[in-house]
Amino acid sequence: MSDQRQLDPTILREYDIRGIVGDGFNVDEVKSIGRAFGSVVVEKTDTEKMPTVAVGYDGRLSSPALSDAICEGLTASGVNVINVGLGPTPMLYFATHELSTDGGMMITGSHNPPDYNGIKIVLGGHSFFGEEIQALGARTAAGNFTEGAGSVSEHAIFARYVERVLEDFEDGKELSVAWDPGNGAAGEVIAELVKSLPGEHFLINEKIDGTFPAHHPDPTVEKNLVQLKELVAANNCDLGFGFDGDGDRIGIVDAQGRVLWGDQLMVVLAREVLKNSPGAPIITEVKASKVFFDEVEKAGGKPVMWAAGHSLIKSKMAEMKAPLAGEMSGHIFFADKYYGFDDAVYAAIRLLSILTNSDQSVADMQDGLPQMMNTPELRFECSEERKFKVIEEVKERLASVEGIKIHDMDGVRVETDDGWWLLRASNTQAVLVARCESSNEAGLSRLKGTVREQLIASGIEPPADFD
Repeated sequence: MSDQRQLDPTILREYDIRGIVGDGFNVDEVKSIGRAFGSVVVEKTDTEKMPTVAVGYDGRLSSPALSDAICEGLTASGVNVINVGLGPTPMLYFATHELSTDGGMMITGSHNPPDYNGIKIVLGGHSFFGEEIQALGARTAAGNFTEGAGSVSEHAIFARYVERVLEDFEDGKELSVAWDPGNGAAGEVIAELVKSLPGEHFLINEKIDGTFPAHHPDPTVEKNLVQLKELVAANNCDLGFGFDGDGDRIGIVDAQGRVLWGDQLMVVLAREVLKNSPGAPIITEVKASKVFFDEVEKAGGKPVMWAAGHSLIKSKMAEMKAPLAGEMSGHIFFADKYYGFDDAVYAAIRLLSILTNSDQSVADMQDGLPQMMNTPELRFECSEERKFKVIEEVKERLASVEGIKIHDMDGVRVETDDGWWLLRASNTQAVLVARCESSNEAGLSRLKGTVREQLIASGIEPPADFD
C-alpha cells in the first residue's frame, strides 16, 4: 500500500500538526508524515552517513501506536531513529541536543482534550513550522519520498534529562512546594526531580494518564488550578506549579492561591537573568502587560514585543541572541545556561533557585508589581477566510486616527492614553483574539468600547456581555 496521503488541511497548523485521532489523522497519516519529514532530513543532510531523528511521545492513549508509525515512516525514507520513549516534549528537545541528531519528532496532543494528538517537529536545532509544515503536507499528497532502510534504536534519556535540569538549581533556604503535572507527560520527571530537591514537596496527579481524569491539562486556565490551590493551602506551601499535557507550559500559584501569570513570571525571571546579561533583549508577545515592558527596562534589559506562538518566539530569540523569552501561555524559553527551547520543568527549577536565595516570596514579588486592570483573552468567532482580512480592515481604519501608537507585527496592538488594546487573528482557531489593559476601570471600559466598535465596523457582532 502506498504511503502517499492527502492530509486533512485542518491538521496542518502554524506551529505543529494536530487533530482528533480517527478518520483523517491516524497511523497511516502519521506514517506518511514520517516519510515526508524523513525525506526532508535526508535531502538537507550533507554528510555521507545516514541522518538521525530523535522520536518521543506523550502519555495519550494513542501515542505509542502513532510513535511506532512515525518511526516506520522515517526509517522507510532512509533515516535512523533514536527512540527516547515516553516523556515531556522538552525531554525530546533535549535529546536532539544531547544526542546531536539532525531532527526530532514528538508525538503529543499538548494541552488539547484526550481524543487529540499531534506532532511537534525540530529540524537542525530549529522549530519546523509555518510554510515548512504546509510543504510537508504537499509532499505527503505527492508521495515525494526518498527511499531507504533506516534502523530504530532505543536510548533512555530520562535520567540524563533530569540530571541536566537539576544542574542549574542553586541551593538556598528550604521551601515547601506543591506540584501538579495534571496526569501529563511530565509526571514521572517531576516525581524523580523532587527526590533531589531540598525542602518539602507535595505531588498530585503525577501518574501519567492520557484520559486526564483529574482536570484538563492546561495550567493557563484558572479553573484547572483549583486542585493545585487546594494542595498549596492544605500544606501551607510557599508556591505551587502546574504543567500542561506535554510539559512545555507552566502555571504558578503563590501561597495565597493567586496565579502568577506568564508576563509576571517573566519579570521575576528577567531580573535575575539580567544581573549576568545587562542590556540583553528579553522577548515576549503582543498580549503581555505594559508592566512587563516597564519592569524589564527598569531592570536594565531591552524589552522586545514579538508575534505570539512558541515557534515564532523561539526563532526571534535565536536571531537576537536573547537569553530569555516567554509567552502569556506559559511557554518560557531559557538560552541563559540552557538551550533556548521552552521547558516548564526547567523554568520551575530556575524560579525555585531565585526563591531559595531571596528574602521575598512569590506573593511578595507579585505584590511588588504595579497593579493593572485587564481582560482575559477574549475570543470572537470569525471564519478562517475572514479573520486576517478583518485585521487589515482595522489597520486601515486606524491609519487616520491621531494620538495613538500601533504595533502591527501580530494583529494590531494600540496604545492610547487609557492603556492598550489588542486584536489579532488566532493562528490555530477560527477566532479573533482581543485583550485590553488599563490602570483604572473607566479606562478599561473605554478600551473595550473601542474594540467593540472595530468589530462591528467589520461586520462582527460581539456577544451581549462584552461592553
